[in-house]
Amino acid sequence: MQITLVEHIRNLVTLTDDDEQVLNSFIKRQTVRRKELLLSNGDVSKSLFFVEHGCLRMYYLNNKPAEQITQFALEGWWLTDLFSFMDGSPSDYFIQAIERTTLVSIDRLVYDDLLFRLPQLERYFRIIMQRNLAASQLRAKYLSEMSKEEFYQHFSTNFPEFIQRVPQYMVASYLGLTPEYVSELRKRNS
Repeated sequence: MQITLVEHIRNLVTLTDDDEQVLNSFIKRQTVRRKELLLSNGDVSKSLFFVEHGCLRMYYLNNKPAEQITQFALEGWWLTDLFSFMDGSPSDYFIQAIERTTLVSIDRLVYDDLLFRLPQLERYFRIIMQRNLAASQLRAKYLSEMSKEEFYQHFSTNFPEFIQRVPQYMVASYLGLTPEYVSELRKRNS
């Protein structure tokens, strides 16, 4: 399923055809290959990424060292290292395409000017950030309250598109489980 940035914005705020032209002058569309890195640890996050088609992941290398996935982004989702994007500090994260992905990016150097030119986008991004924060808070709650099996069940029931599209070892990393345990849970539930 493909969702354009303009459709997504229009679902939350008013965007005229003239506004759309202004927006198009500030964004960049690109297609990235499967496994292509959009951000590496130590680099500054220079863009906000909106997924129109495909899937991204954000991860860091933990002290094992192993990949620890912190976020996924499917169609209609935004992804960036927000701290790095806001203050220009080096990122602790990697952002990588899980599959061939069509995305829209907004460069951090023009972001404030875009919001000045299209003030309704301040409201749009506030709504997006509030949803993201609420989801992060809920995930933290589930991690502390649910058993590993309950957390997996909740995730697979509420986000079946991830279970279908994301490799099992990545789902396991995101949920804080081992791939073997996820495999065992899948066998039990099928």
